[in-house]
Amino acid sequence: MRSTAGSTAPTGTRPERPGRIRRFTAAERWVHRATGYLMLLCLVTAACLYFGPLAQLVGRRHLVATVHEWSGILLPAPVLLGLLSPAFRADLRRLNRFAVYDRRWLRAARRRLRGPEARPAGKFNAGQKLYAGWIAGAVLVMMFTGLLMWFMGLLPFISRTSAIFVHDVLAWAIAAVLLGHLRKAYEDPEARLGMRTGWVDRAWATRHHAKWLEEEPVGTVSGKTRENADDG
Repeated sequence: MRSTAGSTAPTGTRPERPGRIRRFTAAERWVHRATGYLMLLCLVTAACLYFGPLAQLVGRRHLVATVHEWSGILLPAPVLLGLLSPAFRADLRRLNRFAVYDRRWLRAARRRLRGPEARPAGKFNAGQKLYAGWIAGAVLVMMFTGLLMWFMGLLPFISRTSAIFVHDVLAWAIAAVLLGHLRKAYEDPEARLGMRTGWVDRAWATRHHAKWLEEEPVGTVSGKTRENADDG
């Protein structure tokens, strides 16, 4: 049995689903879910440390601070483990490449135009690529400033006040961006289903990610995605 378009499952390992195609493997979904849980833990513990009423309600400040520190340090761990998956590495390459049609997608988004012709996209649209790049950079800066606050002698020429200021401002920015990410996910049940089960409706993929279907021919198998995917 051959794989469906966009599938990363080896031929014969899983039956095709009529009208549906494989979007994410189990490894990719695990990375997304584990990263999300760690990020949520970071934000919840940060709120308990930052807001006085919450701090009094929860108590155990030292324990909350320890959980916050270690959840932040472990944030990159799911991504690093995900590098063992060929499908995940292929998706990172897609996210790191900005195609010609991605610029068209951004122009259409600024003009509030809709439709597959106005907003062409590969497996990930331009907004998702920008979000992934921004959140990855923000997490690294948060880890860096957090370590400076934890080990004050690490870089003595940077004051604790400066590290706290950057850490706090960026935390608010991350919270706002994550709320926008969750709102977009809530508005698209099929996208959520794809992240939860790995499978999406072919008609949905045609409407929102037509370039992906063009670039991933029928018969694609695990670890053998096209190197020029999303190059435009």
